[in-house]
Amino acid sequence: MAFRQSFITLSQKSKSKSASWASRQIRDPYVKKRLVDPAAYRARSAFKLLEINSESNGFLDYPDVSSVVDLGAAPGGWSQVVAEKFGWSGTTSSIMPLKRYASWEEQAAATEGPEPETDPVDEEESLKEKKIKKRVKLARKKVVQQELDHFDPLNIDDVEENLSRVQGRGTIVAVDLLKIEPIPGVKTIQADFLEHSTTLLLKDMLRTQVNPDGKADVILSDMAANVSGNNIHDIQSSLEICEAVFEFARWNLRPAQEIGRRRGGVLLMKFFAHPLLERFRDERLKPNFNFVTYIKPDSSRATSREGYFLCQGWRPTVAAT
Repeated sequence: MAFRQSFITLSQKSKSKSASWASRQIRDPYVKKRLVDPAAYRARSAFKLLEINSESNGFLDYPDVSSVVDLGAAPGGWSQVVAEKFGWSGTTSSIMPLKRYASWEEQAAATEGPEPETDPVDEEESLKEKKIKKRVKLARKKVVQQELDHFDPLNIDDVEENLSRVQGRGTIVAVDLLKIEPIPGVKTIQADFLEHSTTLLLKDMLRTQVNPDGKADVILSDMAANVSGNNIHDIQSSLEICEAVFEFARWNLRPAQEIGRRRGGVLLMKFFAHPLLERFRDERLKPNFNFVTYIKPDSSRATSREGYFLCQGWRPTVAAT
């Protein structure tokens, strides 16, 4: 039986939704800001973290905050913000420029001066021309050798040079199942954050003399499951993510008492508004943190049900251990 090739067509409803989304993106002031902002944040969500931090005691700005874990970090917008706060962002771009060596013609001109005009009839000028060509040839050979001496196919030397120029403080670890392109000052783990092996690796990255247990001062989560259109399913997915993030925090967040501040030990997580999530807040978060705040930043679209729980002052109770 012969099959005739057919073309996939979008329904009128799908076309309308796509057009509506595109129109909203064009008008969105935060999308525009991200595209023109010198910081070149990778995601619009970076402005949400900036806004939450600014309006909530600057929890990322305390000098004793030296270890931050960003869960579900890809593509890295929130990690960029933290790196900037920690002083790593001489450039927030992950692309570091390659060294450019001057061409042999440029170096010859710079070292030997401009090539004099020659007159083919004048024998003396012809001799000068030969000397100039010889000098240029030697200069070219020298430049080629220089380029070979400095050849670095992985651009390792340039990375080290740039990182030393923007040396910051603290340790930032971004975790995601997806690959995250390099960000200055940020260590990445491509793995499931709930796996025991991931936790062990994370603790090794965070462990220092002042933090021998390898725990985080701040844990961030902007994770959300893909919206399915089924309200019950989407709410359940949001609740499961929040439960998983809280479970991670139980074992990896430094307590306020150890840090020495009532607001020390911070967990920031995204959720979708629903009575089930309110119950999660009341039963799991409030008993274990000194301060729990609901935040809906201006940079979050008004039509979105997303919100954030900002939990400060980790004081794990018996129920959480």
